[in-house]
Amino acid sequence: MRLLILGPGYAAKRLIARLVGHADVAAIDRARFEDRTRTMGEIAAATHILSTVPPGDDGDPVLAAYGAEIAASRAWIGYLSSTGVYGDTGGAWVDETAPIGTGRRTARARADAAWLALAGTRVFRLPGIYGPGRSPLDRIRAGAAPRIDLPGQVFSRIHVDDIVSGVVAGLAGPPGAYNLADDCPAPQSDVIAYGCGLLRLPVPPPVPLEQAGLSPQARAFYAESRRVANEKAKRVLGWAPRHADYRSGLRALSATTSPAITSPAPPSASADQR
Repeated sequence: MRLLILGPGYAAKRLIARLVGHADVAAIDRARFEDRTRTMGEIAAATHILSTVPPGDDGDPVLAAYGAEIAASRAWIGYLSSTGVYGDTGGAWVDETAPIGTGRRTARARADAAWLALAGTRVFRLPGIYGPGRSPLDRIRAGAAPRIDLPGQVFSRIHVDDIVSGVVAGLAGPPGAYNLADDCPAPQSDVIAYGCGLLRLPVPPPVPLEQAGLSPQARAFYAESRRVANEKAKRVLGWAPRHADYRSGLRALSATTSPAITSPAPPSASADQR
């Protein structure tokens, strides 16, 4: 297997580490993306192609530049998308049969649909990503983890290593969209409280959204609430998250030394931040 990863970021780098000794991996980051000769050569040589590049306001840059070549490559095709494409469900469960494009991530929804339109593509829709060096524990240590007081609001999450195992399972799975999420959507305030307990730090009091000092981007994230169902990935790909809830994931992270972050990711920590 020769895997080409376009735009390797946080999750993709964990995937590369997982595949050492099992696959020949080539990666092209955004800085070298416009080297058409090299990129087209790598596309032609690849048996598997995975794009992790988020769309811009003017569309998906990978498809705009290389969509025809990827479609003609006969390679396995994968794309890391976001569960933000579903928009707000008022906390209700959502699965892959739901319409997309009704939320704030309209560019992501258009890119998601465009990748699915390529025959044979697997689109992996991801909720908030956390893992080593980028987790609620890091934000708590940095003093940048307010507990937002929004009763009834819930989010789904995914440990980065469960994204990796989901993509690996998808290498042998049929085309289509797959939600890769844990089994336990939960309020952000519960996650922060649990993390404080693991670190033996005081649990901060809940604060209204307006007083949390969040960026406009992070505030917009809190305008949506949903529970993401993962049954299709379990049934079709034979995948299951090792960290089925945030407690398991945070316990595993607390057992290792995680470097402090100097510029905390906003609480939205989404798939666009891979």
